[in-house]
Amino acid sequence: MLAFAMVLFFTLSASAQPILENGIHEAPCKYPIPEEIVVKQDFGRFCKYEALNAALPPATANRVVYFGDSITEGWLKGIVGINSADVLNRGVGGQTTAQMLVRFRADVLNLNPKIVHLMAGTNDIAGNTGPTSINRIKEAIMSMVEQARGRDIRVILASIPPAKSFGWNPRVNPVPHIRTMNKWIAEYAAKEGLTHVDYYSALADWDGAFNRSLTFDGVHPNAEGYAVMGNLAADAVRRANQ
Repeated sequence: MLAFAMVLFFTLSASAQPILENGIHEAPCKYPIPEEIVVKQDFGRFCKYEALNAALPPATANRVVYFGDSITEGWLKGIVGINSADVLNRGVGGQTTAQMLVRFRADVLNLNPKIVHLMAGTNDIAGNTGPTSINRIKEAIMSMVEQARGRDIRVILASIPPAKSFGWNPRVNPVPHIRTMNKWIAEYAAKEGLTHVDYYSALADWDGAFNRSLTFDGVHPNAEGYAVMGNLAADAVRRANQ
């Protein structure tokens, strides 16, 4: 604990930022958190969208929230809704389902959408927050779905996009785990009456890799990949709205 406190002190001092002591604060997002310790200080990344959420007008009857990790966050064009003026992107790069579950109330429930588009699991499989299991990923997704349905929010549950390897963790072989999760996602969506959207089949090569023409790094879509996803998302939103 002493070593961590010293790292925090010198990191913040070096960046000329005021030091925010641990504990209860009225406005914990007032002070920037250095990127190297952001997961320790803001595990769910509440601060990323706090100001934007506070400035939002009241939701229309057709608000759609796209909730996910960097694949969602990078979807700057092409995300669609019933009313395009009330479509929100709440993706956070690098997040696992556990982190997403932490901020689900702040970035979905409190925004009162009609529909939430949920795409998650890539970073769990990559091991971004340490060892995990398929069952833990499933349970986090189920918890988010159950919370949404408890507020009468319609859920679009998306497949995990393809990836044959992760540049930041090359020891992981994601292909079988992505396929296992996507089989479960499709079955769970059917069982629970959720809208399912299968991006994987549209983006993957035969070996489970991301189609080279649709990605720039093997994990994230390029403009052409997002265009493919946008067409599928439009159909999913239409179906969820029926």
